[in-house]
Amino acid sequence: MISVLRTSPRPGGTGPTWRFNWVGRIGLAMILFWAFVAIFAPMIAPYPIGEIADWDYFGPMSGQFWLGSDYLGRDVLSRILVGSRYTVGISLAAVFVACAGGVILGMVAAVMGGIFDTLLSRLLDAFNGIPSLLFGLVVVAAVGSSIPVLVLTLAAIYLPGAYRFARALSVNVNAMDFVTVARARGERTPYLIFREIFPNILGPVLADLGVRFVFIVLLLSGLSFLGLGVQPPNADWGALVRENIEGLSLGAPAVIFPCIAIATLTISVNMFIDNLPKKIRDRSE
Repeated sequence: MISVLRTSPRPGGTGPTWRFNWVGRIGLAMILFWAFVAIFAPMIAPYPIGEIADWDYFGPMSGQFWLGSDYLGRDVLSRILVGSRYTVGISLAAVFVACAGGVILGMVAAVMGGIFDTLLSRLLDAFNGIPSLLFGLVVVAAVGSSIPVLVLTLAAIYLPGAYRFARALSVNVNAMDFVTVARARGERTPYLIFREIFPNILGPVLADLGVRFVFIVLLLSGLSFLGLGVQPPNADWGALVRENIEGLSLGAPAVIFPCIAIATLTISVNMFIDNLPKKIRDRSE
């Protein structure tokens, strides 16, 4: 089993410094790569996303078209690069909304307790019982597929889980002596939440954010594969698979490489999260 941590003496001092092992570094490098691609995709893409550059549909990989062309003769590499903006951008926005809302509600419920905690927990438990893909399909089909709708739908699906996780951590911290002392000296609820509890659950919350980001990427790709995600002429990676799936036997790269892009992003996030230094992941312990 690969060791997660290694120590080295600090220059001019005592005590260890904690670093990522090589698995975590590879994951971080791949995350930074896709972040760079998502930001600068229009500048580095060889062709505009909707331009028909090859008169031969499902053209083979070549020096001009590194990953071939799709069912309309558009450059697959360009569409994957620009599609990263939608996959990464929508997923990041959704996971931040879900985790921010869930963590705040979880801390408030833990501090206030009583009937507020009970009602909120039961309400979100009931909502969490709805299958995520089914909920996404119903909402997007009823309201329409737009980027704000996708972000809010994905955030709503994963907010209950973020709430349960944050509440469990906050309940433990809320029972500690330093919170009891702060409450005894008359500190108000916002102070207890943001100055006493939140700093002590931040590490596990960040790790949970990474895990939920992976789930959101996969759910977004699933919705797009069913035709309810990002709409043409724009496309995320799931939509690229859907629109080229019928030509798998003719132009396999147009289907395989978007799948590889999804896999590299999700696996690298998992590698990074699994190899976070223990003092970050377990900060609240």
